Amino acid sequence: MKRVVNVLLPAVFVLLCVVSCKKKVSNYLPAEADSLAYVIGLNVGHNLMQMDSTLNVEALCAGIRDVYGNREVMTMADARDYYLRQMNYAAYERFRQYEEQFLADLVKNNRSYARTRSGVAYRVDNAGNQQKLASSQRDTLKLSYRLTRSDGSYVKGSAEAADTVRLALSELVPGMQELLRMVGVGGHAAAWIPSDQAYGVGGNEELGVDPNTTLFYEVDVIEVESFNRHIY
Repeated sequence: MKRVVNVLLPAVFVLLCVVSCKKKVSNYLPAEADSLAYVIGLNVGHNLMQMDSTLNVEALCAGIRDVYGNREVMTMADARDYYLRQMNYAAYERFRQYEEQFLADLVKNNRSYARTRSGVAYRVDNAGNQQKLASSQRDTLKLSYRLTRSDGSYVKGSAEAADTVRLALSELVPGMQELLRMVGVGGHAAAWIPSDQAYGVGGNEELGVDPNTTLFYEVDVIEVESFNRHIY
């Protein structure tokens, strides 16, 4: 019996709320159908307020009127595509603001870091031999490195290639190319690479790097081979 009461009480409460709402609405919406429409509108309005309180209510109502009047100015497929584009753009802008604040705070609070024009936050612990730098996209470098995400989770490192790896400068993400033009043979550096200087909005599925991911590199330059095959 107690179980039946526990089930019935919420149902009775909801019924009383609905009746109460209908009584209040009926004061200025005499038609019952209009009262129901108003209640539905309240529910939709509260949900939309939680999603986005800046929505243009007049434009929103125009969309509803066009559906009821069978005069939509775009198809549902077009509307879905437009919505997804806008939401993806908004999400990207929020991420970029967060990322920029993170990198700006890093440089402000840690004087060992500086930033390049492209936004890379870097520190050079050992500049290495400045006469032995990679300068051409075709130059190759022998490196020892470790790559992690901003949360510290591991992505990849040279340990998977017998502790060192040889790559052309052009094979590296733009942010790393920028860093390694400053570090000579024997040097060590680290850098926070903003997403637009790493794998961008596409990410890198093979590495498990999601779109719009800030990356952290630590790297040692072991050897540089210039395009003319002169090895440092």
